[in-house]
Amino acid sequence: MSRHTLNDGATPDPGITKPSFDEWWPELAPQAWLVGAYYKRGLPWDKFAERFGEYLHRPEQERRLQKLAALAKNSNVTILCVEATPEHCHRRLVAEACRDIDPLLEIVIE
Repeated sequence: MSRHTLNDGATPDPGITKPSFDEWWPELAPQAWLVGAYYKRGLPWDKFAERFGEYLHRPEQERRLQKLAALAKNSNVTILCVEATPEHCHRRLVAEACRDIDPLLEIVIE
């Protein structure tokens, strides 16, 4: 899940409560400056995805992705986000990065 707030970044999202998720890994969410560049300054999605991909390939994020891929290999993992659809959402990019680590992982996007 990228954040627990509405788009203003401060107001708690009433639809996201602790029973909605088991773990929260904010380290695999886009950085605030990147979200701002996309939503407020018109950064095109392809550039957002490119910059987020660069972030995910940092060593500390790579380790987290490896842990997530290992979890997904042994059980179902659901990645949450505030975006309604996966087309322009970091959860798809995170899932695809996990599949890059383990090509046998199945990704189901709903």
